Amino acid sequence: MLLFLGGTPAYAHTALQNATPGPGAKVAPGADVVSLTFGRLKSGTTPKINLTGPDGTAVPVGQPVVADDSVTCAAVTPLRAGVNTLTYTVTSADGDTQSNAFQFEVADGAEAVAVPSACRGLSLPAPYVGAASAKSGTILGLSRTAALAVLAGAALVIVGAVILGVRMLRGARTTGRRKATV
Repeated sequence: MLLFLGGTPAYAHTALQNATPGPGAKVAPGADVVSLTFGRLKSGTTPKINLTGPDGTAVPVGQPVVADDSVTCAAVTPLRAGVNTLTYTVTSADGDTQSNAFQFEVADGAEAVAVPSACRGLSLPAPYVGAASAKSGTILGLSRTAALAVLAGAALVIVGAVILGVRMLRGARTTGRRKATV
């Protein structure tokens, strides 16, 4: 009897229903907001969004904001031409976490992407540029190896200055004692 009633399948996990820019999309440079729409997300959780640019470095992404329990919006630094990879991790209403990724292309001459209506009017935190540097293996604009070498050199200079200062101080005390005993 139940076979004849039909029904809809039960989904234990939320799935990506829509994205701006979406998987495989081709959009104009300059987009500064990404949006992901899912089934209902778990209240109180914050999805994670990472974006890798065409050159393999991290693109700064602001803290995602959830609208309408299903739409995740995040500010990003304006997108440059090339293939970008967006990675996300969300927690569905039933508490299960899932991660996935997709690519889209930013190309001159492509159609500009509009900010999705669910994201308009939201106060989206600005992308943190320092986070991209940490993720891309750079520190203060230097490669990780060069930055560590500079830090090690600075530490050696400081230690050398402290040792020199202590020796000079001890030398001054010793000289003062000799003059007093003569």
